[in-house]
Amino acid sequence: MAAPAAEASKPFLGLLNGVAQAAYYGNKEITEELLREQLYPDMAPQEFAALRAKAAGLLKSIASADMDTNQLEAFLTAQTKKPGGITSDQAAVIAKFWRNHRMKIRDNLINQSKWENSLKNLSWRVDFKSQSRNIDQLSSPVAIVEMELRKNGQPFISSSSSWKLFSSITIRRHSERQLEKQTFSVGSSNIPG
Repeated sequence: MAAPAAEASKPFLGLLNGVAQAAYYGNKEITEELLREQLYPDMAPQEFAALRAKAAGLLKSIASADMDTNQLEAFLTAQTKKPGGITSDQAAVIAKFWRNHRMKIRDNLINQSKWENSLKNLSWRVDFKSQSRNIDQLSSPVAIVEMELRKNGQPFISSSSSWKLFSSITIRRHSERQLEKQTFSVGSSNIPG
């Protein structure tokens, strides 16, 4: 009895895969006509369009909420009880599909939502002379910032910049010790690094 149920669920699983390929993986070759011809050749076009729209709507809801196992179970249970909803077999197929494709769909949605470069790594440091007999002989500090950026679908780009910093030193007395506090602000001049 399990074999006929598994056999009957294959076209629906294929439909979910087709919807995911078209919607989330950018495969433009997957069309509604192709899916109907390959998976449900005996179904009327209007009936198939409704089934495809239902599958796409369910996947969109599940993916946009990035549902975990508990959320998915509650959502699918509600969908099976809803008039005109899905069957228990379809709910089981959707659950299995989502377990196998969740991370890949999530990653593709994140990549599709990026408009600009993304930051892979950022490192910085401030260089300055720290020892001198006179405070006036301390050199001007320099900030060095290194960024690794990635444009969508392209390898990482490394960028490095340096800025000369202007130092202001405030000396305060605290108890019997003298404390020195340095504050820095970014200057407007860009020093090639």
